[in-house]
Amino acid sequence: MTSSTPASGNSGAARPGGRSARVRAQVLEATGRRLVEQGYDALTVDSVAEAAGVHRTTVYRRWRDVGGLLADLLEAAADDSWRPADTGSLEGDLTAMNQEILAAVAAEPSLTTALIAASFRSPEAARALRAFWEDRYARSAEAVTRAVDRGEVPPGTAPRPLLVAATAPLYQELVLLGSAPDPALPGAAARAAALAAAAGAFTAPAAERG
Repeated sequence: MTSSTPASGNSGAARPGGRSARVRAQVLEATGRRLVEQGYDALTVDSVAEAAGVHRTTVYRRWRDVGGLLADLLEAAADDSWRPADTGSLEGDLTAMNQEILAAVAAEPSLTTALIAASFRSPEAARALRAFWEDRYARSAEAVTRAVDRGEVPPGTAPRPLLVAATAPLYQELVLLGSAPDPALPGAAARAAALAAAAGAFTAPAAERG
């Protein structure tokens, strides 16, 4: 489950081709670069416009403010064809997701971590990041569906709680605690979640499922 980016009503950005698409790509690349290099407090529309080589009035007209820039950056990251790897087992699929998370969060510099931090300061970025994760959880649910079909986990296994259990240890260790990246962590967290799922930990009682 990689971290890329969601849409916001404030982004005002369509997806036409040609010059408009080039300008959007330049501005969003500059937004991400300035964010990881200087942090949220130093991020301004004027500094992004200068870094992108785009007139400031173009940026103000299209994105309006820093919140609009961050929201569109997240939207662009979410606008992709990502799907969870199909390794043939639930543990393998979850490990592959966690390895992607580890690579994104442990990168130097890490745009993923910078966007998470910015979401605590910008309401637009927070809404966009929530939308991004909702999209990623929805896409990742197919890994759980495959596991049910293979008989690895019981019917009725809820995808989202399982996925949260599998991926949360990485954010806890790397983002909240600032621990050094551990290459064994993706597999260990995946294994624990897969074993719990096989034991029915994420299956609601029949009465609750109706």
